[in-house]
Amino acid sequence: MQTARRLPESLRVYSKASGPDISDEALLEAIADGDRRAMRTLFTRYSALVYRFVARLTGNESLAEDTVSEVFLDVWRQAYRFEAKSKVSTWVLAIARHKALSALRRRSEVQLDDDMAVTMVDPADGPETMAHNKDRSAIVQKCLRQLSPSHREVIDLVYYHEKSIAEVAQIIGAPANTVKTRMFCARKQIAEMLKRAGVDRVQACG
Repeated sequence: MQTARRLPESLRVYSKASGPDISDEALLEAIADGDRRAMRTLFTRYSALVYRFVARLTGNESLAEDTVSEVFLDVWRQAYRFEAKSKVSTWVLAIARHKALSALRRRSEVQLDDDMAVTMVDPADGPETMAHNKDRSAIVQKCLRQLSPSHREVIDLVYYHEKSIAEVAQIIGAPANTVKTRMFCARKQIAEMLKRAGVDRVQACG
């Protein structure tokens, strides 16, 4: 049975006061010790990221909403297992991916195929920015939905979540060389699709 760790002085202070600059790793240590306020802070930081990732991966917004709750319930329960071998965001996205794929298997009516796609808009953006981003991303989203699921998730993690090849490998549980190969193939396919559409690659993806 896991023994609760003593909360460091910095986190004991945090538990009584606001600490927006506290590190993700420190938050997980506090969460492992049962600090609900730290849990709320981590949820605020990453719930939207998890939602967008799962929604793009599965093409199902309802499933994404359900998965967010399951992911952070796991974070609450498993925080003590985090060993800082990766970024906290990488660890959280790995949990999200596992939950999403498990949910897809349970929901036989949900198929992750080439007909499924969703254009995500960050609610933090202003109206003008949202409209601009939606127009600019429409072409790229159309290309992404034509990729295979394995290629689409690699592109999503690298470009939308700014993960390194090593981090993507940790999240999807595949060798780094496999990630590199999928990246190469996916980028080549997207470039070809954009060329056929008569769209400049940099303009569409920049």
